[in-house]
Amino acid sequence: MKASGMSLRFATVPALPQSHRQLLQRPALPLTQSRRQQRRARQQLRVAASAGGDEDAMKVDKFSAFERVSILSEALPYLQEFQGKTIVIKYGGAAMKDPTLKAGVIRDLVLLACVGIRPVLVHGGGPEINSWLGKLGIEAEFKNGLRVTDAATMEVVEMVLTGRVNKSLVTLIQQAGGRAVGLCGKDSNILQARQMVEKDIGFVGEVTRVDASLIKTLVQDGYIPVLATVAASPEGDSLNVNADIAAGELAAALKAEKLILMTDVPGVLKDKDDISTKYAELDIRTTRELVDEGIIAGGMIPKVECCVRCLAQGVHATHIIDGRQNHSLLMELLTKDGVGTMIVGAKTYGR
Repeated sequence: MKASGMSLRFATVPALPQSHRQLLQRPALPLTQSRRQQRRARQQLRVAASAGGDEDAMKVDKFSAFERVSILSEALPYLQEFQGKTIVIKYGGAAMKDPTLKAGVIRDLVLLACVGIRPVLVHGGGPEINSWLGKLGIEAEFKNGLRVTDAATMEVVEMVLTGRVNKSLVTLIQQAGGRAVGLCGKDSNILQARQMVEKDIGFVGEVTRVDASLIKTLVQDGYIPVLATVAASPEGDSLNVNADIAAGELAAALKAEKLILMTDVPGVLKDKDDISTKYAELDIRTTRELVDEGIIAGGMIPKVECCVRCLAQGVHATHIIDGRQNHSLLMELLTKDGVGTMIVGAKTYGR
């Protein structure tokens, strides 16, 4: 995001008519399949777009071979800069609910791993948790952006995060050609926490210590760690740890190059209803001022707090991006202007 003034463009493919969407839902062809099969799949996509009368859906095939390799070439300075660097990505929100968005995020994550960047995925699962709470007749409650977690809710949180959500992400990464290992904060004492009894929000944990040794070993061996943010208290109780905060603490322990929070908003906005008021870059001082002024409020507060804290502990830059936007992860990392809000220690890091 800072290595040069070059920009990287991605084609946006509009949705195909319903009758042809099944063609896009087929899994990516394994590398072992022949080029003839790959050509046939592309031809089917073009025929479907043409039959549906949607000319915009054909735009993806209008790039010449030269244009495609030029795009790759423009990304080179960023790929060189971040090669071998650890980047912690917190994944959650609507991008986890939409299967198409989820598949895109996972493919982008695997792409980063394939070019030598070391991604670590920390995930929430709020929408999935809310869905299961509703099925069980348990009402979801929040205070200052943090989930109120009684004993019954904690059982659901642990079941959903460490089981259903975590393993589904591991499976998707491996289907996309990556190697993933699913973990939670309890494993190898990655996240140690205490119950935040003073906030009266139940079994919610505050991270007191991070043991990143297992994560370091995994990324050094080429694996993508996938971490669910359930920790244990010293008494052995399961604790729900805010995924944004956990990702920040893990990024600090890993001395990561970047922390990226994928959210349901375009970034930090001066006017929450006007995307044109998005801050492209903030430093710690300005961020704190915006919190004091009430411009940063609600669920955005724990996000910027974890950004500020991990910056103070040595992470080079933090980013808040919209996970609902196709390829937002790649555009934030591999283009000069990015797509979200970058928060840095001081305005010397630069985009």
